[in-house]
Amino acid sequence: MPSAIQEAPPTERNGTELRRPSRTLRYLTLVMAAVLLLGIGWTAATLMSNRAPGEDSAEAGFARDMSRHHAQAVEMAMIAYAKAQNPAIRQMGYDMALTQQAQIGHMQRWLQEWELLPTGSRPAMEWMPDAVPLSQDGLMPGMATREEITQLHEAQGVEVDRLFIKLMINHHLGGVHMADGLLQVSDRAEVVRMAEAMKQTQQKEINELRRMEPAGG
Repeated sequence: MPSAIQEAPPTERNGTELRRPSRTLRYLTLVMAAVLLLGIGWTAATLMSNRAPGEDSAEAGFARDMSRHHAQAVEMAMIAYAKAQNPAIRQMGYDMALTQQAQIGHMQRWLQEWELLPTGSRPAMEWMPDAVPLSQDGLMPGMATREEITQLHEAQGVEVDRLFIKLMINHHLGGVHMADGLLQVSDRAEVVRMAEAMKQTQQKEINELRRMEPAGG
């Protein structure tokens, strides 16, 4: 009857017996390797998320274009604060000017932190996912022409209220559209928070302005 063949234990070159790794040891080794790989992946993702947006990024385009967009809103809001007949419109102008000027400051600080210039070489709105065209005057969505701004400066009485409401509703609609565009393409936390705040505030102000529209437009 043939004898059972037993596998010889592995030996070193000098003939001493080697112990096979235990199943527990192999399992722990695999677990540690998996944890190490996950840690490397998490670190890489963190570094990527903390990397400053580049020259052609949507975040840089948004900061630059929205700063210009806001600057016109601040100009119109200050006119309303100084000349509107309706006290609610004067108060809105004051609040709007403070809020949007502060947001301009935040966006310009981002560009400094990202080591980018306040203006870039790309055309305005090119960063938007739906490629919004500029007006014939080269203006971004919702922005008033210089003629309209001049009319607002020169208006008197209730005409100030009427023009401000009309121009600012259009302006805010353009701003909300720009914020929506940024939210579609960016996951940068501070920029997303700002865009969401802009959208919420401007939509609320649109609703308030519409309620204050004079009868007959």
